[in-house]
Amino acid sequence: MSNRGTPRRKRVLAVSSSGGHWTELRRLAPAFRDAECIWCSVRSEMRAEVAPDRFELVPDANRWNKLRLAWSALCVAWVVLRTRPDVVVSTGAAPGYFAISLARFVGARTVWVDSIANADELSMSGQKASRIATLTLTQWPELGPPLPADPRARAKGTAYFAGGVV
Repeated sequence: MSNRGTPRRKRVLAVSSSGGHWTELRRLAPAFRDAECIWCSVRSEMRAEVAPDRFELVPDANRWNKLRLAWSALCVAWVVLRTRPDVVVSTGAAPGYFAISLARFVGARTVWVDSIANADELSMSGQKASRIATLTLTQWPELGPPLPADPRARAKGTAYFAGGVV
């Protein structure tokens, strides 16, 4: 509750790296329209795309540069701790995985939406995230069963199909 007795809007932290991951995350924006959305990514010029929403910049990293990966994880952790989201949504890759992993420490629910580019199997980040995310979604019907309407029927570690990000 806010100071005036009105409920606070849900706070969504939407996190991805650049390129196709960012494009797919931005296409999910209508799902966040009733929430306070905080966007987080790796290129400062992306800030203009989400204005007037809040934007957090974190370093880009990949598995081939371990030191940069650790720095990115620390920066994402700082964003998660400062923003205290109710929900974290990511389309990948490393920054999104870190945010999904760390969100449980602030009590947030998490959604991983694996990239449309992964038609044969979940991405490496998606495979790891599916073990910890509240919900993992694939955009290919061949990669997962239909999303059950009842959340209690969903299994951890399973990627579900609920359509594509268009």
